[in-house]
Amino acid sequence: MRSMSDESIAARIEQLVAEEHDLRNREQEERGDTAALAADRDRLTAVQVELDRCWDLLRQRRALRSAGGDPDSAALRDADTVEHYRQ
Repeated sequence: MRSMSDESIAARIEQLVAEEHDLRNREQEERGDTAALAADRDRLTAVQVELDRCWDLLRQRRALRSAGGDPDSAALRDADTVEHYRQ
């Protein structure tokens, strides 16, 4: 993935948070539609993983900058790596 600025990462995080909020609100409306509910839950999981990856990238960039390094050397980590941080 090409290098992203802190601002573009933050903008992506805002988009994902808005989508996450919309998906959670739709859960209430789709209680009777199991197919739509399942699709939304799958998308919600994907959004949450992408959010974790974006936050991780932003933290890497800030840490590199704080240590006098090049924030553009930060790399978007794969979902498995980022998701295992929770354990």
